[in-house]
Amino acid sequence: MGENVKRRKTVSPPPLIIAGFMLAVILGGLLLSLPISSREGRFTPPNEALFTAVSAVCVTGLVVKDTATYWSYFGQAVILVLIQIGGLGVVTVAASFTILAGKKLSIVARSTMQNAVSAPEIGGIVKLTEFILKGAFIVEGAGFLMLLPGFIRRYGTAGIWPAAFHSVSAFCNAGFDLMGSRTGPFSSLTAFSGDVLVSVPIMLLIVIGGIGFITWDDVVRNGFRLSRYRMQSKVILSVSGILLIVPAVYFFLFEFKDIPLGERALLSLFAAVTPRTAGFNTADLNGMNGVSKALTTALMLIGGSPGSTAGGMKTTTLAILFSGVVSTFRKREDVHFFGRRVNPSALRNASTILVTYLSLFAIGAMAISLIEGLPLSDCLFETASAIGTVGLTLGITTKLGIVSQIILMLLMFLGRVGGLTLVYAILPGNGRINSKLPLESITVG
Repeated sequence: MGENVKRRKTVSPPPLIIAGFMLAVILGGLLLSLPISSREGRFTPPNEALFTAVSAVCVTGLVVKDTATYWSYFGQAVILVLIQIGGLGVVTVAASFTILAGKKLSIVARSTMQNAVSAPEIGGIVKLTEFILKGAFIVEGAGFLMLLPGFIRRYGTAGIWPAAFHSVSAFCNAGFDLMGSRTGPFSSLTAFSGDVLVSVPIMLLIVIGGIGFITWDDVVRNGFRLSRYRMQSKVILSVSGILLIVPAVYFFLFEFKDIPLGERALLSLFAAVTPRTAGFNTADLNGMNGVSKALTTALMLIGGSPGSTAGGMKTTTLAILFSGVVSTFRKREDVHFFGRRVNPSALRNASTILVTYLSLFAIGAMAISLIEGLPLSDCLFETASAIGTVGLTLGITTKLGIVSQIILMLLMFLGRVGGLTLVYAILPGNGRINSKLPLESITVG
């Protein structure tokens, strides 16, 4: 009995986070396989139902069946619930039910919640959970109201459901859309490239969802008094701003130069926003030049910010790696941001995440290319989209066999739970050795 109690007390957060996501995927896959979930009232093949569930829970948006034309309203509702669970996080949703039931969160639950939302400390985690839930529903509600005029103008009262669906999908950075029955299967938002009433609210929802719950907290608490923000929030806002402005300028100058000015500006900004990591597109991705596709691939790998609805390596990872390079050039020992020194372990973790993501991104693409006989460049775009939980595609997802679908599912799952979370879950004993081995130099560079 004593051993069981001890074992329960030492359960670490990473396995619990992974188990929660896996449970949501399995249940979602089972529901989507039922006849009630498809428009034609037939069973959906297990691999296709599971792929859709993984994509929804991991808020990716890669699909093997067009969401609007294949799935019934029940199936679409299941997908929307899975997106909401995946966006907020399985742990956040579970914790919210516990709080609503009037029960206290255990230490393990608080620690798991801290890991899930990248909170700086375990104290105040209940208030943070309540803040996340209230904030999410307020933003999604506001997004629904902003999208409503644009959709109703085109589709009348039939635009109400798409407005609600796209608000949640955009805020959760999922990229699932319901335009297939209106503008053609797998068309995403290409029909709205110049529509301010739809493009702008979608972009705002993507950005708000992708900057992270902790950054929200700073914005709400401190308003425009940036000096009071946490260092992490300052880094996130700075890097996010750069990663939006620079690509948008590039797309404006070199990709959409033959398009009228107003639509050109909207297209350029949307093309910069959506890879981080929403999956909607208003431009024809196959029509982009090679440099634009490469830039989009890089943005997909970077993704959003920690503790957000977005996936990818995260903006803070990029910031720490870049600052590490600058520190090396300046012969500094530590990484610095805004007059603060960063823990050395952050640079090690960032390097681990970079190597993990790049390795899996490349290996997955090469495997799919060999299996399917497709161009490696297209497969690299697809695997970047999967591991970055983005959902943008060059149109090859529906052509893939079961083995390639499994590869993408594994990449999507890893991209959502996080590389380090998965490593710590598989190797829970990592880092327990306190003794140091003898030191010896090695030459690099």
